[in-house]
Amino acid sequence: MSDIYLTTSLIHILGSAVLFGTGLGMAFFMWMANRTGDPAAIAQTARVVVIADAVFTAAAVIVQPLSGYGMMLLTGFTFGHFWIAASLALYALVGLCWLPVVWIQIQMRDLAAACDGTPLPERYQRLYSAWFWLGWPAFLSVIAIFILMLWKPS
Repeated sequence: MSDIYLTTSLIHILGSAVLFGTGLGMAFFMWMANRTGDPAAIAQTARVVVIADAVFTAAAVIVQPLSGYGMMLLTGFTFGHFWIAASLALYALVGLCWLPVVWIQIQMRDLAAACDGTPLPERYQRLYSAWFWLGWPAFLSVIAIFILMLWKPS
């Protein structure tokens, strides 16, 4: 295997680790902060989560298709291969879940920060519920992409 392919593959693997690991980690910390019911704890956690999303997740979202396309060119695979087309469709689904989640996290952060000793408003709970349920299809889609990348079914 060429050094270019191995380097591109490493970048792709690291990007997927960042995407999956950061997403799972942020979801865990937001879930745990929400369980406290403490607006100050939620606001602080959400501040960090929004920053991590902007730095790590956004970077990985850009790196993944670029490195994947590079590997595709280097190996001779095409968009016509089922596992590549399915992976791209699932990646699009992840993106369709992630974009509203970013907006929701910002709204949750702002609502929690504005509480100043008062309970979380009902709107926060509705946003949290949407945030929680949008995470599941994204999480399961990333697992499915990993499966497709490993097994490459035809």
